[in-house]
Amino acid sequence: MTQPRGRFITLEGVDGAGKSSHLGTVRELLEVHGKVVRMTREPGGTEIGERLRELLLHHSMTLATETLLIFAARAEHIAQVILPALAAGQWVVCDRFTDSTYAYQGAARGLGVVPVAELERWVQGELQPDVTLLFDLPVEVSLARRKQASLELDRFEKEDGEFFQRVRTGYQARARHDPDRMHVIDANQTPNEVKNSVEKVIRRYCLNEQ
Repeated sequence: MTQPRGRFITLEGVDGAGKSSHLGTVRELLEVHGKVVRMTREPGGTEIGERLRELLLHHSMTLATETLLIFAARAEHIAQVILPALAAGQWVVCDRFTDSTYAYQGAARGLGVVPVAELERWVQGELQPDVTLLFDLPVEVSLARRKQASLELDRFEKEDGEFFQRVRTGYQARARHDPDRMHVIDANQTPNEVKNSVEKVIRRYCLNEQ
């Protein structure tokens, strides 16, 4: 008997939106419902991907190099982790995927949609997330949260407010382009309210609960 394919869930959003804080929320809810969950992230997810992540986050480079390295890491990630896990019936939950490339490189850095789409088709084929949670937050709030956290920032997190406004605009454009897949979470709520919103989306669109 053929193993049913797992489902592919991604979490997206500007830095400081609290996206990573709710990865556990998604995992716990799925596991309660008997799903085998594989947690992963981008850039990263494989040995090569994690090495490329270090370069991407901490070393200056051209936009072309940056984008190609992201897709190089993604190609390894898809081949080594995502597709095998889905084929084994696991549910893959990923911290960022290609929507981030459209938002950060395509919109914020000015590369545009077409080059990202061409690389997406080449590297991913028909692979797309089944469900994407987009944590949306006003830029001034995200900047204040990151400042309050006092964490060591990577080179993306060090960008200014105008950069992150372009990121947010890029994400919003993606959500309008694919509303059936991308579900916007108002991240400017209390943590408990955000958690409830996340659970509502997962229950309805992943677990088919009303």
